[in-house]
Amino acid sequence: MAGQLVIHGGTVVNPVTCREYLADIAIEGGILCAIGAVPDGFRNARRIDATGLVVAPGLVDLSARLREPGYEYKATLESELAAAVAGGVTSLACPPDTDPPLDEPGLVEMLKYRAQTLALSRVYPVGALTQGLSGERITEMAELTEAGCVAFSQADHPVTDTRVLMRTMQYAASFDFPVWLRPQEPFLSRGGVAHSGEVSTRLGLPGIPVCAETIAIDTLVTLARLTGARLHLCRLSSGQAVEQVRAARASGLDITCDVAVHHLHLCDMDIGYFDSHSHLVPPLRSGRDRDALRAALADGTIDAVCSDHTPVDEDAKQLPFGESEAGATGLELLLPLTLKWAAEQSVDRATALARITCDPARILRLPGGRIDVGAPADLCLFDPLEDWVVGPKSLVSQGKNTPFSGLPMLGRVRHTVVAGEPVFSRTG
Repeated sequence: MAGQLVIHGGTVVNPVTCREYLADIAIEGGILCAIGAVPDGFRNARRIDATGLVVAPGLVDLSARLREPGYEYKATLESELAAAVAGGVTSLACPPDTDPPLDEPGLVEMLKYRAQTLALSRVYPVGALTQGLSGERITEMAELTEAGCVAFSQADHPVTDTRVLMRTMQYAASFDFPVWLRPQEPFLSRGGVAHSGEVSTRLGLPGIPVCAETIAIDTLVTLARLTGARLHLCRLSSGQAVEQVRAARASGLDITCDVAVHHLHLCDMDIGYFDSHSHLVPPLRSGRDRDALRAALADGTIDAVCSDHTPVDEDAKQLPFGESEAGATGLELLLPLTLKWAAEQSVDRATALARITCDPARILRLPGGRIDVGAPADLCLFDPLEDWVVGPKSLVSQGKNTPFSGLPMLGRVRHTVVAGEPVFSRTG
């Protein structure tokens, strides 16, 4: 059981109420027990000086690959959870595309146990929707939920048989299990590595058209309406996808969606001369698509931002663009890149923080993402004015692969608290 802790002198931001105010926070037993006046019984409590810092709820990340089991040569659970708390992420959902995939209760229980032993971020596994992610047979969702899965997904492995997809959604709907799917029509996107447009044509790269996303969304929305499944669309990449979500909601469908943080700042032009660090899934699309995503996040059409953290070993990135492995590290960039988007879009800080705290917590149905008496004491303390440069030495993650390498960032985590325990402090 966590002891007493006082955080004093910080600017508290509650994204749920969109309020900012100077206040001390008292924590006991892993719970926020006082905000403002600290009770007399806390005179001997541990203290964190938050003068000049923003005290926000711990970040909640909807997609962070931890690479265990099976891909420990790319990263380990220990290294990536250390990166998570260094980035202020106190809760994260991990996709099922491990090796073997998270399609058996024993694998999920092992992952949960390992994460609890490390006592860093809270880990919420997303179970495989089909066995082996093959798109053929439904997994035992009830047993996987009992083991700790919070949702079911195919990660980047599509279900090509729409009858199987419908049956999985029917089964999930009967138990109110969330279904998280990244919309991409497999045949239109087959072999593609970049957005189908002027840049991919000039570079001679196989393209993935926007309609690969929009056709898939049409199918998923139709099946969600038919089955009543709780659908979450993962990593939207185009302006047309945003319009489809708006239309689906206007018709009465309860649907949520997210965007990867790098898609808020980059477009296909950032591929430059075959920069494999910009090889991402889904691909970076046009500048117009990027701007539409930024606006949709501001107006709430897109519910949340995720890091889409995908550590890749250097050998897999130092290849020709089309042969390189897709993905970018993101856990430690989620906060500064979200703050950068907010500043550029004239979005207030509380609303920006909501997109990476209480809004993803709502999708996960977690009690976190807020600062209220009685809430879990998961906190992120950051200096909004600290500037730093992204690079191998400044990243804790074992994966150093990012298109933002060498670029300046504003805003850096100084302390992270999980369940009332300080799990990260940055010195110097």
